Amino acid sequence: QLQGLCSFLQLSTCPEPILVRFCSWLLALSPDLSYASAAVLAEQLFLRRVLSLTQPPSRHLMAALTSFCSKYSHPFCRVLVAAVLQEPGEGAEQTKLMCELVEECLEPHSVQLLLSQVLEVPLSEKLLPVLQAVLGRQEVLPPELLDILVLTLCQQAPAFATSLNYAKLVMAVLTACQSQVS
Repeated sequence: QLQGLCSFLQLSTCPEPILVRFCSWLLALSPDLSYASAAVLAEQLFLRRVLSLTQPPSRHLMAALTSFCSKYSHPFCRVLVAAVLQEPGEGAEQTKLMCELVEECLEPHSVQLLLSQVLEVPLSEKLLPVLQAVLGRQEVLPPELLDILVLTLCQQAPAFATSLNYAKLVMAVLTACQSQVS
């Protein structure tokens, strides 16, 4: 029903200033949206806009994204991050956007969710800055996620032998998690 309502209201194509106001209205709702409703709204409001980015997002889109993400980060990550990770190609603007969201508005448990999602797909040059942003948060990573991250980095070392981003990421892991990495 919610998807039908979103389609009827044409929320996926509404002007961005209206999107900001709509997100402000959503945040004021009481009680909070259910996980399923927030996931549907994340998809309807943002998925097409984020996947089609070819330049940095407008300030209106960023305001809407950060406000929605600040309250509904878990469904946001499940819907949007998963789609961005599965998108082929470079996706430079999407990568920058994911880094900004990690650095500025995701809650710690959502950062861990994002990290687990990134580690489920083959590592690529476009994902290295996202991993760097996750480590830049200086959150304590659960041992199982850290183990997967270190194992992935070790297995992928030959493929990234000439990558400066890979070298920075390895240094960040060694610096941020030095007590946990042997």
